[in-house]
Amino acid sequence: MAEALDRGIGVRRLAGRIGAVLDGVDLAVPLTGSAITSIRAALLRHKVVFFRGQRLGHAEHIAFGRCLGELTRRPGRKHGVHPDGYPEILTVDPDVEDTRHGRRFEERFRPKALAPHSGWHVDLAAAANPPAISVLRAEAVPPYGGDTQWTSLVAAYQGLAEPLRALADGLRAEHTLHAATRLLLSDKEDVEILRRLTEDTLLAVHPVVRVHPETGERALFTPPASVTHLLGLLPWESHHLLELFHGHIGRPEYTVRWQWAPGDVAVWDNRAVAHLQPADLDDSEHRRTLYRVTVLGDRPVGPDGFTSEALRGEPLAAYDAR
Repeated sequence: MAEALDRGIGVRRLAGRIGAVLDGVDLAVPLTGSAITSIRAALLRHKVVFFRGQRLGHAEHIAFGRCLGELTRRPGRKHGVHPDGYPEILTVDPDVEDTRHGRRFEERFRPKALAPHSGWHVDLAAAANPPAISVLRAEAVPPYGGDTQWTSLVAAYQGLAEPLRALADGLRAEHTLHAATRLLLSDKEDVEILRRLTEDTLLAVHPVVRVHPETGERALFTPPASVTHLLGLLPWESHHLLELFHGHIGRPEYTVRWQWAPGDVAVWDNRAVAHLQPADLDDSEHRRTLYRVTVLGDRPVGPDGFTSEALRGEPLAAYDAR
């Protein structure tokens, strides 16, 4: 089913609760104000939107991201690898990560996951103000595998029984890096990671239910990859409640899966979705290189008015490349 937007922009829904392809848009040329408004409207409704076969270079990627708001990134080396001359962009490529960390970083950490759903994450959720929007484009992709999945946190909240929604509305959760992996004191590399986390990390408290600042929708803001525990509960109470929440987040009927082709662009509302990176790249010898920019966000606010707090590290800020 298609719906018409500005000047020939078409919307083709991909799944029942999330995802749509936008046709008739060339992101490499300056967009009109009405086109940007239409893209934002489609994004708010469908949570993640896709553009096929775009001709974006790094400069055009940054320019499109700025159409959606001020860009942000983590400071210095904590941002990760970026293309020369384009510090706003994060390079998403396991081979680049291998070079930076000295060994197969993702391959090493995947077996340390605490649960099969541990990979679901919100970009930079450990910051007090996670990015509002992420824009990811594909340059090189394998002929098979390497798909990305997104899930609607709004649908996950709506799927809770009413008593659980009422309970979740008043809860808080602590978020940090590597929360969904088991780091062992008997492993020297794990100890080094724990040392870095102790010395310099992001740590924030967010409401378990986030009220979207534009739509007013409520989202179950407990991505498994970043949540350590629920505040005010005993550890075993927190564990069981989180398992319940995470089960809702990963329900297949709330998800959409995208098979990448070179030039594809995905834009998602980081306030309303979590996403899952592919776990099958280790079974392929083909290169997968994507690039991402993120749009500055505000601090999440809960139904009771609680606003996210930074416990460690500074909130994200607008990035000035000068």
